[in-house]
Amino acid sequence: MEQDPRPSAEQEEQMIQGAFDELLAGYLNSNHRKKVEIIERAYRFAKEAHAGVRRRSGEPYIMHPIAVARIVSREIGLGSTSICAALLHDVVEDTDYTVEDIRQHFGDKIAQIVEGLTKISGGIFGDKASLQAENFRKLLLTMSEDIRVVLIKMADRLHNMRTLGSMAPNKRYKIAGETLYIYAPLAHRLGLFAIKTELEDLSFKHEHPDIYRSITEKIQESEARRSSVYTDFSEPIKNKLDELGIKYEAKARLKSVYSIWRKMETKHLPFEEVYDLYAMRIVFDCDDQSREKGICWSIYSAITDLYRLHPERTRDWIVTPKANGYQALHLTVMGPDGNWVEVQIRSRRMDEIAEKGFAAHWKYKIGESDEESELNAWLLTIKDILDNPEPADIDFLNTLKLNLFASEIVVFTPAGELVTLPTGASVLDLAFHLHTELGMHCIAAKVNHKLVPLQHELKSGDQVEVLSSKTQVALPEWERYLVTAKARTRLRKGLRAMRQPVVSRGNDILTAWLAENDLPDNNMVITKMQGIFHVGNREDLCYGLGADEIVLGDFLLKPLRKAAGQGILSRILTIGKKVTSVATTTSQTTATPPSETVLLPAEPVNPKETYRLRSTTEGSNFRCSPCCNPIPGDDVMGFIADDGVVEIHSLDCDEAQLLKAGYGSRIVATEWDADTTRRFLAHVHIEGIDRRGILQELTQLISTHLGIDMRKLDIEAAAEVFHADLWVRVSDASTVTDLCRRTKEISGVTTATRIN
Repeated sequence: MEQDPRPSAEQEEQMIQGAFDELLAGYLNSNHRKKVEIIERAYRFAKEAHAGVRRRSGEPYIMHPIAVARIVSREIGLGSTSICAALLHDVVEDTDYTVEDIRQHFGDKIAQIVEGLTKISGGIFGDKASLQAENFRKLLLTMSEDIRVVLIKMADRLHNMRTLGSMAPNKRYKIAGETLYIYAPLAHRLGLFAIKTELEDLSFKHEHPDIYRSITEKIQESEARRSSVYTDFSEPIKNKLDELGIKYEAKARLKSVYSIWRKMETKHLPFEEVYDLYAMRIVFDCDDQSREKGICWSIYSAITDLYRLHPERTRDWIVTPKANGYQALHLTVMGPDGNWVEVQIRSRRMDEIAEKGFAAHWKYKIGESDEESELNAWLLTIKDILDNPEPADIDFLNTLKLNLFASEIVVFTPAGELVTLPTGASVLDLAFHLHTELGMHCIAAKVNHKLVPLQHELKSGDQVEVLSSKTQVALPEWERYLVTAKARTRLRKGLRAMRQPVVSRGNDILTAWLAENDLPDNNMVITKMQGIFHVGNREDLCYGLGADEIVLGDFLLKPLRKAAGQGILSRILTIGKKVTSVATTTSQTTATPPSETVLLPAEPVNPKETYRLRSTTEGSNFRCSPCCNPIPGDDVMGFIADDGVVEIHSLDCDEAQLLKAGYGSRIVATEWDADTTRRFLAHVHIEGIDRRGILQELTQLISTHLGIDMRKLDIEAAAEVFHADLWVRVSDASTVTDLCRRTKEISGVTTATRIN
């Protein structure tokens, strides 16, 4: 008889109690006021509410809220109110209890946080778990009410990512994708560096398990050599600091697997050539905050006495902290092995803020400060974007990314006011940051007393006086000069206000003309008209009509009646057992397939099952996305396009990240069919030292020895160095990998990498 692997009820009870005891022990060791009674009540309430419910992994559901509460307490550093809210965060969503019940038992503050979490909750990791743009909008709105809502949500997402293995493949892609696209940058912006790093690594692990495993193994294999190099580098520094009598902790900070892979991808490097695998971090003890800056610079001086400094890679985040509260002094010096090593210097206080997140020190805990007003300013920026009445969902997510990923510069107004902006910000960005009217009427600026145009890029330390004129009128093309989400939002809003009378007139013309010709005013007809007149949306179409730039006539009737009768956007796709009405997505997803691709008739797709990608001489049951051109062997996902065809994207292409974050229900896990006979186009970039006969050797290797069909070769040589771009037709990714390996064996060739 088979033994039941599930633990007994008694064992489960012990496991649950043990997890809660561990949570409580961590809280009692913190510096918070000890409100144990309310935490124990919240635990009992949640345990009873979730009784009998299990997660997909099979464990009792209550283990999830306990784990989230532990992350909130230990890894973010929040107190009893947040711990209680974390324990109760799914109660209203998944049980019969209401927010009023929570308020009655635990008071207004905990009820308010639980209500905020319920608005953006995905339930017991079900279909609602996909973070759509509208949900993200709600999440950001709650941030301005109480930052603890988003911090607990971050802990919830982290635990879900740690237990993602029990989910179906398409759900894993969707959740990992939105985590990498939204949650990781949001964690970074809130200063939750450790959580941001873990979210990135976990997302990468689920999307590219083989690459993750390979890099992890190489890190382990190189540990002894790396440790030896670090010891040679750090020992002289430690001796010097000991002489100075500074109390400190020094350690090597290893790059995360994800950041190593990103460097390999962006720089086209093999693992062996990523030299800055680690940074040295020095954390010193100091009870007097006023002395921190001086100690940082004395450590800096000690290090530069020993090693040669890289003059362009010193970063002083002490005088001007990052917008997320991060403070440290960074310098890069040449190590004894001839490679550059970054050293990060910070106090114990700075280290705590950097690791646990500045947001954990917000108003409710330690009161207002200059650093906290930085976070407030960012929250106001978010609200400003949210006030924009009608951004498309995907545009909205892209707009938020501008702010979430921004690296900062600091500029000064003539009055000496300090303004933090993203790197690359223009005079126009600053004008809109200061006031919408100033932005709308900006004509130029004086930067360090020198007159510059409104598109001039600002540098850290610039003093800027924005000049404006009431006769100046904002133009749509100004958006090209803007990098901040706040400025773009304000410009669009201002332009819409200016255009509105013209748009209204155009809308009246359009409505009357459609009625006169018995045409429906629906998506199919309007989309067709947008295509004919080359405009992006209905508003632009109406503006053209209202400004007499577009004229309607009989030539439109035939194509519009055809569109009204058989538009693909009105199709209803059968997806598994569900019937789903399909909406328009981004233009890339409906791109016309290349003429050489013969598509087999669209077949019903069940997103809950793995879709097998078949491609033979008769045709393919998928379409390759032109944004990343995946080929068999690549890690890919499927997306059900508007015409019912499964379109495949590389898992890490920008378009795929967008689709995973915004259209989770249409993501499909895919698997390449081993019998694929079709050939796919691949692009390889080659560099090397030019010499006589190298081109002949290259073409001979490709065409004769490897038997690969070469479609195009662009080669350019200058000053003894050559660059070549080669397009070949191959059956799978391993063929390209082999081609790159063999090409690098040719004398003179230094690099050969595939370009996606």
